[in-house]
Amino acid sequence: MAAESKQSAALTSPGYLIPFITVTALFFIFGFITNLNMALVPHLKAIFTLPYAWAMLAESAFFLAYLVFSSPTSKLIETIGYKRTMVVSLFIQVIGCLLFVPAAKMVSFPLFLTAVFIVGAGVTALQTSANPYVSILGPEGSSSIRLNLAQAFNSIGGTLAPIVAGAFILTDPAKMATQAAVANTVRIPYILIAGALFLLGLALAFMHLPHIESTQEFRPGKEGDPVLSRSIWSYGHTVRGAIGIFFYVGVEVGLASIAVNYFSSQGMSTAKTASFLVSLYWFGALIGRLLGAGIMTKVKAGKLLGIFGFTAAALIAISMFTSGWVAIATLVLCGFFNSVMFPNIFTLGIAGLGPMTSKGSGLIMTAVVGGAVVPYLIGALADKTSIQTSFVIPVICYLYIAYYGMWGHKPTRTVTA
Repeated sequence: MAAESKQSAALTSPGYLIPFITVTALFFIFGFITNLNMALVPHLKAIFTLPYAWAMLAESAFFLAYLVFSSPTSKLIETIGYKRTMVVSLFIQVIGCLLFVPAAKMVSFPLFLTAVFIVGAGVTALQTSANPYVSILGPEGSSSIRLNLAQAFNSIGGTLAPIVAGAFILTDPAKMATQAAVANTVRIPYILIAGALFLLGLALAFMHLPHIESTQEFRPGKEGDPVLSRSIWSYGHTVRGAIGIFFYVGVEVGLASIAVNYFSSQGMSTAKTASFLVSLYWFGALIGRLLGAGIMTKVKAGKLLGIFGFTAAALIAISMFTSGWVAIATLVLCGFFNSVMFPNIFTLGIAGLGPMTSKGSGLIMTAVVGGAVVPYLIGALADKTSIQTSFVIPVICYLYIAYYGMWGHKPTRTVTA
């Protein structure tokens, strides 16, 4: 029993520490790119003089890729493995980043959305392969801790992205001579990102990463295994987890995307200052994930998720009915309480699936399409009423997440039942 307890507390299985560090570095990539994409919302709004709902289509295009490509990525993983899928995902992102060059030159909104969609496809493949891969690099009991640590690197990328956007992309349109000049500010950042992704893809291709088969808890099913004939929809805790991811990604992205405009309406004089505040929102997520990895050694993942969900709902409710620095600070603080939501929902959702883990991961990652739906709904409601009134949608999202953490994550069925 003592040996078993010690093993369940281990961060990784023997020999898996270097692969864990390598794959964790990829979390920085999709954190940075995802949040840089969010910076395009106020940028496109300025270039094309769009209402909030239309500007939010930049987020919808990005996260729509999760709906389209999550399931095919699961099949790709089964065919070529986790490592090659990660390599392919990086090269897809290179193509998407390079498309920003003609989009800026032609000042084409549809081409901007196409570039965003292709980048989103690459990030989808990377997330769908990297999240479960980190989970399997050790005992199932410590999978939430591993994923929280990996997500901390996601937050580092997310924290830096608004700063980069504020310095190189979010210019004052009034100071630019033409619409084309405003659009052109995205060109150099995305060319540099494409180059970095290409080099990273080559490096990853030549690295040695272990195969999934070597982790017993997440063994793939063999042909004829009766478990594989089951529908993933019969696992209620996984389905509810997918709904939780839908709401979580939607609310996190929606708040970050509209934050620059919201902070400006609350007295922030420049887009650069507002972008810095958005970076604090993501920095809070980084701090929360670093602390969360330690907290979860003492507090169960579900309970912590519930507490953070209820607290975030309360903070947004306060922001709705206040103004100035109080309204700003309560939204920024939500970044901290967002921190443990994705890794905890994800690991609770795939708990006990065994050989069904890849299917569960595919379903949950498909639900990231919430990032396409919820921000659009927030923007549409903001257009009809106000940004603060539209925050009723985030409150609902956080309350569901709290429910999942407290009660909804409990499995009614596992692979052995």
